[in-house]
Amino acid sequence: MPWGHSCNYYAENSNPPLLDHPIPGLPNVGKSTLFNALTQTAAAQAANYPFCTIEPNVGEVAVPEPRLNELARIAGSKEIIPARMNFVDIAGLVEGASKGEGLGNQFLANIRETDAIIYVLRCFENDDITHVRGTVDPIADFEVVETELMLADLESLEKRKAGVEKKAKSGDKDAKAQVALIDLALEELNAGRPARKAKVPKDEQRAWNMLQLLTSKPVLFVANVDEESAATGNAHSACVVERAREEGAGCVVFSAQIESELAMLEDTDRAEYLETLGLEEPGLTRLIHAGYDLLNLQTYFTVGPKEARAWTIRRGATAPKAAGVIHGDFEKGFIRAETIAFPDFIAQGGEAGAKEAGKMRSEGKEYVVQDGDVLHFRFNV
Repeated sequence: MPWGHSCNYYAENSNPPLLDHPIPGLPNVGKSTLFNALTQTAAAQAANYPFCTIEPNVGEVAVPEPRLNELARIAGSKEIIPARMNFVDIAGLVEGASKGEGLGNQFLANIRETDAIIYVLRCFENDDITHVRGTVDPIADFEVVETELMLADLESLEKRKAGVEKKAKSGDKDAKAQVALIDLALEELNAGRPARKAKVPKDEQRAWNMLQLLTSKPVLFVANVDEESAATGNAHSACVVERAREEGAGCVVFSAQIESELAMLEDTDRAEYLETLGLEEPGLTRLIHAGYDLLNLQTYFTVGPKEARAWTIRRGATAPKAAGVIHGDFEKGFIRAETIAFPDFIAQGGEAGAKEAGKMRSEGKEYVVQDGDVLHFRFNV
């Protein structure tokens, strides 16, 4: 195959890896309403009774990216393909889930497969929507869910430890390292802290992730408020914001009910509705961007007459790794990446203008891709 194919050639038949975010919480806090709004479908039945979501609903959500439209306009791209992110709507958890109460075992298994956790916390009063614990207290709700996850982690580690210790005593080096990590996690959990509080050496991070601990995942808080409080928040959401700060986590405040209504509107009507509510942008846009920040993600672009496309990579990824998101052959046979920064692409009116102005760079294998880079990969396989 000749070298010099652009990324767009493979984009038709390949998809970047999608990162999963489960949406857990107690029953009737607005998880399925949020999920429906995210996916702009009514796939999850947002009914008013516990466990209405039994099988997790998985939705692929387009990542809002206004830069992509600008690139497509300048390049005359026929198609615009945004990056995507997975959200998983999971059945409501109740106290005792770690022991199998409610749909506990199923709930916990679904979370284990994901990359990060979004805690949806009820911050609205509504007598028509039953609260499973009888009162609206988002911090208490969070502590119930977090405690159940911690108990599940404790049980999982204690079951595994004896077998791993046996291997370690026989001289297995990997087992010895694993015992040390298990003890590190147990130290936090036995002190009533989630595993994500543990200070894990950088070179042990991969082995740590393989423990698949529920409470080692990064978390994001969502304070689901009533419609009247969507722009300003309320006393309940203020408590959630403060708790998120204490946890070193992000927090997004919005009304899932409003978001579900926005999802059904056309773009022009949506902008008008947001203005009447005193909101600058949908809460879901803030949520998706917060998810990007949580997982240390960024975007680069490929642009041509056929399509303009956004791709998701980890911050700090080198050019070959970025190329590999499109197709493994791009990474294996990587030669160089023709690179234009987004502002330069716009200011110079596209690739030809950027090249003429000396704004196109030829980067090698060590180049760390920057957010917004417009890339054209050269490779040979």
